[in-house]
This record gives sequence, C-alpha cells and structure tokens, in this order.
Amino acid sequence: MPSSLAQPLLASLDRLQEGVLLYARDGRLVYANPSARALGRSHPLWSETDPRIEDLLPAHAPEQARAQERWSDYLSFGEGRTLAARLHALHDQDDQLLLLLQDPGLIREDDQELLRRHEELNVRLTAAQEQLLQAEKMASIGQLAAGVAHEINNPIGYVHSNLGSLQEYVGNLFALIDAYDRALRAPEPDELRAEIDATRERLDIDFISRDLPQLLTESRQGIERVTRIVRDLKDFSRSDRDNAWKLADLHAGLDSTLNIVWNELRYKATLEKQYGKLPMIECMQSELNQVFMNLLLNAGQAIEERGVISVRSGLGDGTVWIEIGDTGSGIAPDMLARIFDPFFTTKPVGKGTGLGLSISYGIVAKHHGRIEVDSEPGVGSRFRVVLPVRQPGSHG
Repeated sequence: MPSSLAQPLLASLDRLQEGVLLYARDGRLVYANPSARALGRSHPLWSETDPRIEDLLPAHAPEQARAQERWSDYLSFGEGRTLAARLHALHDQDDQLLLLLQDPGLIREDDQELLRRHEELNVRLTAAQEQLLQAEKMASIGQLAAGVAHEINNPIGYVHSNLGSLQEYVGNLFALIDAYDRALRAPEPDELRAEIDATRERLDIDFISRDLPQLLTESRQGIERVTRIVRDLKDFSRSDRDNAWKLADLHAGLDSTLNIVWNELRYKATLEKQYGKLPMIECMQSELNQVFMNLLLNAGQAIEERGVISVRSGLGDGTVWIEIGDTGSGIAPDMLARIFDPFFTTKPVGKGTGLGLSISYGIVAKHHGRIEVDSEPGVGSRFRVVLPVRQPGSHG
C-alpha cells in the first residue's frame, strides 16, 4: 500500500467498481484496488506476481501518456473479455502512471440509480403528456358542446315528431283493417264497400301510403346521423394509451372530425374539399384527429364574418400531406414564430387555452412529421401537416 495515498482516498478507491492500478516510474505496480485484482484473475500474465505495466499495455502506451497526459484503448483481457483502459501520467507524483480498467458492459450502481430515475421521469412525463392531451381534447369538446348538442337534438327532434305521426298512421291503418275484417265476416261483404271507401277517405289512407315510407326513411337517417356523431365523439375523445401504431385512413379521420366541428363552422364558412388519393399511413389516428380539430377551429375563428375553409390532401415522396386553409384575418409576421409556443394565443380570454397549436406540433413531431405555415394578414392562412407513410424503423 503506497504511503503517498491518504487513508480516506484508499477507502474510496477500494469501493470503486473500476479497476485502479498505480504504477511507479519504472513500471512496477505500487497499488491495485480489489476490483483490479478481481479483473486480473482472468488475465493470462497476472498470476501470483503483480504484473508490470508492460505486461498489460502496449509498449508505446506509457510514452504516449507521459507526452500527451493520457492514453486510452480497448484491451483483450483473457477469457474473451475486453476492457476499456485509460492511462494517465501523474507528473506531480514522481511521474507515476494511473491505469483505469472498466468493463464496458458493467453498469455501476450510481448509473443504475440514474437509469431508474430517468425511467421513472419518462413514465411521469408520458403520463403528464397523455393527461394534457386528454384535457385539451375535452376542452375542445366543451367548446363544441352547444353545436354538438344541436347536431344531436335536431335529428332526435324530427325522429320524435315522426314517431308521433307514425303512431297516428298506425292507428288509422288498424281502423281500416278492422273495417275490412268486418266486411269479410259479413254475409254480404259488398254491402260494406261504401263504408270501407268512406273510412279510407276519412282517414286519408292515400296520403298515409305516400307519407309513411318517407317518415321511416327520415327517421332512419336521423338515427344514423346521431349514431355517427356519437361514434365520432367516442373515436375523438378516446386515449391512444393502449393503442399501438396502426394503419389508418386520414380522409376518414378528417371527415369524422369535420362531422363534429361543422356545426361550429357552418354559419361563417363554406367548405371546399379537394382530396387526393392517399395510402393508409402508420399513425395514432385519434391524436391526428386532435390536430385536424385544432386547425379547423382556428380556421373558423380566423374568419370574422363569412369566408371559405379549404381542406386538401396529397401524396409526396414517402409522405402524405393534409392542408387546412382559411380566408380569415391571417397572422402577423412577428407572431408567426411564436404560434407553436405553449399558452401563446391571440384569442380573447375564454376563447382558447393557447395549447392547441403547441399540442398539435408535439403530436406531429411524435409522428416524425412537420407543420408548415403560410399566412398573410388580411388574406388568410394555410397550415400543412406533412407525415411519413411509415414510421422510421417500422417494417412492412
């Protein structure tokens, strides 16, 4: 044990998982900590006698360390083992040489703790991101609540009205059937023909025969409309936590989102759709639907009185793009650089969280895509979402 090393330092070196060896100027081993001796048991030249530095390292290593302060390389250490070696020249300690040996595959205890904490933070961050995304989804639904309620109540209203008419029609038809039944049971059925004709005319059976199929068709369409809205709301609001990356139809997602938001937009904008032919893409569709909703709502809010919202799509080189444009007020150049910042908004208080575009940017980045913006004050804005057809590293 070298007298030049203080006892506390020796105690610290003894606890290291890396091998620490201290060599005198003449290449003689002065000190080796327990980890170094444990590593040495696998080295063919490290037996009962402590190895000299030339037994472990290439001949040029000490000279290079003394000239350049350090030398490093990987060493074959017996039994198929490779160690990372670093040699330092201690000029202020009589030119002693400090050799550090480390197994690259060995994770130190403090590294394990760091990795554990890193994994824990990742889990918390992922959970927080999911909660934020869900909260923004619910905020969007809350913003659209009145419009969605109208979209549901309107078909429910006329289905309810149709059911009242259908109930009356059924009663009239049963009355006519009863008249026919009495005629069939009478000894002279022809004598009741006049009564049957009068009943048909009084109950307006001819009108019922024309109106009843139309009422049934309208009622079926109304129920299908409500079913579609409820399905779209369910698809939009669900979390993708348990949903793996899947192939999806972006046009179906766009149409589903338009179905939810259109009552909010229909009174101030005309919709122009120009869809290209797109392949199925690998994505988390409900998250992309959130992006489409945010962009559509922003487009509607940018239009003060009456304008046009355009939805276009196309195919690039290994990518697809969705573009949502408006003829609204546009964005000032000095604000363009900030529109994706969290909580930045130009809307009045209560009209937005300032998180819509920031969350959209994060979702698109998660999909290895990008959002391009082209805006001119007084003319309008165009947001283009560019996405890869397949995620990097995926197969098939």
